[in-house]
Amino acid sequence: MPPAYDQCVTRLSVAIRPPAEVIAALAGLPRLPTPGVTWSAPESWLVKLRPLGHVPEHLVEPLATALAEELEGVPPVPCVLGPVTRRLHAQWLGAPVTGLDDLASLVFDATVGLVPVTHPQPFRADVVLARGRVPAALAGQPVDAGWTVDAVALVADRSAPARPNMIDLARFPLTR
Repeated sequence: MPPAYDQCVTRLSVAIRPPAEVIAALAGLPRLPTPGVTWSAPESWLVKLRPLGHVPEHLVEPLATALAEELEGVPPVPCVLGPVTRRLHAQWLGAPVTGLDDLASLVFDATVGLVPVTHPQPFRADVVLARGRVPAALAGQPVDAGWTVDAVALVADRSAPARPNMIDLARFPLTR
């Protein structure tokens, strides 16, 4: 049953946006036409610290407040992309990102009281490059980049087929 109008839901994630040089490294990977596979657009490339799923609109402000409080004073976090792409549950092709476990744990702690667990645990950070029936042969492409995460965002996914639309509802700077 669809939600009532005053209880509209939005698909949300707490995520980081890779910088331009990381987007360029990912864009340089082969993206061969493959039956049953849809390649994601660079505009949708995020590193999700916690996918929240479909969340009622009235929880957006409390989520933003909880995240702001939890992330206040957290320093920037170095992370690394790679070393190779991987197949996730035969449904996604991802580029793994390491170094974010502690940050993801903080995000989880800040949000779990508002949004129950909706996605598999434990946490695994990836930039999703493709979806669908991803053959194992697509995995294993070398990719190597590193950066320092200086902000986390509460992101609404308002995408439509072939039209990515990822909107930052709130940003939380990480400061020294």
